[in-house]
Amino acid sequence: MTQRFEGKVVVVTGAAQGIGKACAVRFAAEGASVMIADRAEEQARLVQQEITTQGGTASVCIVDLETSAGAKEVMQATVDTYGRIDVSVHNVGGTIWAKPFWEYPEDQIEKEINRSLWPTLWCCRAVIPFMIEQQSGAIVNVGSVATRGINRVPYSAAKGGVQAITTCMALELAEHNVRVNCVNPGGIDQGERAIPRHTGAMTDIDKAGMQGVLEQTNRDTPMKRFGTPEEEAAAICFLAADEASYITGEIMNVAGGGIG
Repeated sequence: MTQRFEGKVVVVTGAAQGIGKACAVRFAAEGASVMIADRAEEQARLVQQEITTQGGTASVCIVDLETSAGAKEVMQATVDTYGRIDVSVHNVGGTIWAKPFWEYPEDQIEKEINRSLWPTLWCCRAVIPFMIEQQSGAIVNVGSVATRGINRVPYSAAKGGVQAITTCMALELAEHNVRVNCVNPGGIDQGERAIPRHTGAMTDIDKAGMQGVLEQTNRDTPMKRFGTPEEEAAAICFLAADEASYITGEIMNVAGGGIG
């Protein structure tokens, strides 16, 4: 493992499990001081323990990133703890339900948008002033190839928004030496989730909708397999590193050749 991030300070949101955890562990292994941002304290502390046991440096900030206040809190806590923010990875999000759009109740539509759009929008807004002040920084947002998928219209709309945020902010921030890029995961094998996305029983419509998503993913992924959180983390870390210093505004599909 290289030390590309030695002396760097990195925020990773949604870092208690999955892609976020893989990012936090890899950034720390490559020398970064990592702020683990999540609302699941027990799991976040376990990630912190894993990093520190391996000789890395990590702190935890327990926040609700669906709110502007939560996003501001984690960025300020990072600066208070480490003095700066060099990289901010915005990973919070994920499909909660899957079904044809007309089958979604209104409250579920709102919850999908709240989960997968607002955390990235708020975190981008909260970290920008610190990066502009230091005239440097790298933001990596996590989108999805679901923008060309079935049975997830609200989630897909949110992730389409994440891609638009990325492109537009890259244009606005280039003069401040702040890069903004996005990684679009495809189907990811995360094993059993430590933190479920919803605790209610799945309806038959939900089960059929999720099966349709899985079938489309298997059909449309040329490599014919799901990816791992670590494979997504590798791409995210590359875009965050100085070696990607001439890359901004890019939307990178990391999906086994799939585009949705």
